[in-house]
Amino acid sequence: MALHVVLVHPEIHWNTGNVGRTCLATGAVLHLIEPLGFSLDEREVKRAGLDYWERVERRVWPDWQQFERALPELGEPYFFSTKASRLLWDAPLGYLADVVLVFGRETGGLPADLHARNAERFLSIPMQSKHIRSLNLSTSVAIAVYEVLRQRRTANP
Repeated sequence: MALHVVLVHPEIHWNTGNVGRTCLATGAVLHLIEPLGFSLDEREVKRAGLDYWERVERRVWPDWQQFERALPELGEPYFFSTKASRLLWDAPLGYLADVVLVFGRETGGLPADLHARNAERFLSIPMQSKHIRSLNLSTSVAIAVYEVLRQRRTANP
């Protein structure tokens, strides 16, 4: 049962480092879609991932189009947005053999054309306060990844 985390055009190095750390902890593969807002050689990315960054299973893609062509081989995609009406909790992620969790850039999320083409696969993370627009990217990834693991544990005790 594969689990993939995709960051489309991430902008902030420490978020990517923290996501990498979560991926390593959970056995997920990290996919980074260029352009990136930083260099992967920057010490901040490595520091956020601590000494684990080199052990993170990751793949860098030159653009969304190339990644999208490979997507059917990776698993069932789910996209995250604060604009989605379906909650993460309501998606049966734990029952899928292979899951791909796709997140957009910190300042703008995912492109509108992805929303249009994949509307039924968009999920949001529940937030109780109306004073919050969104959660930090690395926090969102961790919530989603651990929800998949929780559901898998429930589905296959």
